[in-house]
Amino acid sequence: MQQLARIQELAVEFAEIRREIHRHPELGFEERRTAALVAGLLRQWGYEVHEGIGGTGVVGVLRNGAGSRSIGIRADMDALPIEEASGVPHSSVHCGRMHACGHDGHTAILLCAARYLAETRAFDGTLNLIFQPAEETLAGARRMIEDGLFERFPCDAVYALHNMPGLPVGVFLTQPGPMSASSDVATIRLTGVGGHGAMPHKARDPIVGAAELVLALQSIVARNVPAGEVGVVTVGALQAGEVHNVIPDVATLKLSVRATNPEVRALLRKRITEISRGVAMAHGLELELDYDERIGVLLNTPVETALLQRVARELVGEHAVLTSVPSGYLGSEDFASMLEVRPGCYIVLGNGDSGPSGCMVHNPGYDFNDAAIPHGAALWARLVETYLSEA
Repeated sequence: MQQLARIQELAVEFAEIRREIHRHPELGFEERRTAALVAGLLRQWGYEVHEGIGGTGVVGVLRNGAGSRSIGIRADMDALPIEEASGVPHSSVHCGRMHACGHDGHTAILLCAARYLAETRAFDGTLNLIFQPAEETLAGARRMIEDGLFERFPCDAVYALHNMPGLPVGVFLTQPGPMSASSDVATIRLTGVGGHGAMPHKARDPIVGAAELVLALQSIVARNVPAGEVGVVTVGALQAGEVHNVIPDVATLKLSVRATNPEVRALLRKRITEISRGVAMAHGLELELDYDERIGVLLNTPVETALLQRVARELVGEHAVLTSVPSGYLGSEDFASMLEVRPGCYIVLGNGDSGPSGCMVHNPGYDFNDAAIPHGAALWARLVETYLSEA
């Protein structure tokens, strides 16, 4: 196929660009060097470039023909606060920061597709390339939207991808409906009356209340979430006291809460609130509950998902397009914020064995697999040409 052959030629150059980005990782809303690199390349290829959107976001616009349709494709640019241990020659030169999730690869993929589409211009309409900051904080997409992303750059549909270690290179995975989980956090502060460990009757012990609350919270998924639905309530921290014989005044619990159904997400919040109030009352404790709904369930829309599945099948064949997300996958992705306001689809790209140890993302030994670049870039190029040619 002529398209894939040309993209494979380009991919050699973009593997080097990817490694340059990998050497210089930047955390969320600090992606100035990466954003400048992206903006400079897009300008070279004839894109109309807009910088500083949502902080450090970049949008490249390419119009061709007289078509009224428009499409947006997003790539994330930020790194993680992890000390790299991959041992690759292009390892991070910055202590405590690395591209441990492959956003360097996602950026290189979209740049490769951008170069090809600028050369060929085999589409009729408007292409908006969205290079997003701060995906890892689950705040970048929302910040760009609040900065007028879709008012300034209208998109009839938006798309994004993410690499997946362990899934073979050249394989794609997507489905209509939920693709990733909501991610919420809660901080529960129980305040009682401290005292001497030998005289607990003269105190109101928040540790006993906190211990009961930890166990009670585990009943929510077991006894309130319908069978077949997915929900997780994890107490990641219980902080109280410092010495053996002193009952503290305060105990604090920190929770991670996830679901793959918006109704289950709402149910988890409701029951966490009710149970916390009940336990606090039973132990005579004061309750402070801070509940932060960080990101919603990522919901692919049916029509846009069917199109992307068709495009992927045309590219790699029926056997290499998977259409069912494995059970138990509860990662979160702030592209969900874009899909709350625009139809679209999020797809997973096979990354094979990532890094010398073949580890998962968010691991110090991870490295994006450059062999995946032409597959992702070809998918985006074919999607744009298909979407902006069909009525």
